[in-house]
Amino acid sequence: MTDTQAPAAVDVATSDAIAVSGARKVYTVFPQTKRVAVEDVSITVPVGAIHGLLGPNGAGKTTTLKMLLGLVRPDAGTFRVLGLDSRSRAGRAELGFLPEQPYFPPQLSAAQAMRLYARLAGLPEREIKPRTAQLLELVGLAGQQRTLLSAFSRGMLQRLGIAQAIVGRPKVVVLDEPASGLDPLGQRDVRNLMLMLRDDGATVLLSSHQLSEVEAVCDRVSIMSRGRVAAEGPIHELLGVAGATSVTVSGLSGDVPPALTALAGEATVVEGGLLLFSVPDVSVRRVVDAVDDAGGTIVAVAPKRESLEDYFTRMLSNDSGEVA
Repeated sequence: MTDTQAPAAVDVATSDAIAVSGARKVYTVFPQTKRVAVEDVSITVPVGAIHGLLGPNGAGKTTTLKMLLGLVRPDAGTFRVLGLDSRSRAGRAELGFLPEQPYFPPQLSAAQAMRLYARLAGLPEREIKPRTAQLLELVGLAGQQRTLLSAFSRGMLQRLGIAQAIVGRPKVVVLDEPASGLDPLGQRDVRNLMLMLRDDGATVLLSSHQLSEVEAVCDRVSIMSRGRVAAEGPIHELLGVAGATSVTVSGLSGDVPPALTALAGEATVVEGGLLLFSVPDVSVRRVVDAVDDAGGTIVAVAPKRESLEDYFTRMLSNDSGEVA
């Protein structure tokens, strides 16, 4: 479909908000030198999910996003959003995008910039002013409508970038490093915003180096390395440690009884003075009994998970032979 044709209807029955298949991009560095930036990348994001896209610098994340958005011409691959070609006019109408380093005309005020992007997104004129006020308040810029963007800090520009990404009420939102330049409070606000978007029915594709942010909000992740997808799946499955269970205990003061140590090994003290044991699955029942015998209380028993940071580092180390 060309941009002069009538927009196609969104395939509301599709289960995938984003479907990238066989993406490839090769850059010519010098006349006789080519660099493969992305090689045979396929990523699917279900409707209503928050999907994390991870990888070290140079892994091909941003190039993949730009091919999806039609900002970089791919050498191969298909790119669909809600069943539509993501680079068509109809496909782009469903997308909101925050680039890693957003740029705004510095001579504009916040309200003028939002008016510009609202009009580009096709908002009716009567909706622009209330929508601008709503979004500036949502991202923490209430009262800054008349402030020139030249006076904005990096964090304020990042907040404005998030507002413009969702001004057109897109069904799919692509965020490239949305917490960049934000303080911890701002990072928390971004996490809450992504959860709010999901609750409102939108799908979010998040590219981030903030692994704690990804682990806190994402349902699934794709990890890229050397231009390929090295791992993909539900985050709880990727981080699960097969054959191990975490047992959290309270009420044990002083030294841990030798019988419990023999079964569960050394305990880790966690928040609130609780003890956390990593227990082989076959020993869980005996550990619970040993805690009862020692006068302790079982607070939680759950499958053991490693942190996303540990998984990310281990996976990339295995993939490249060195820690990325």
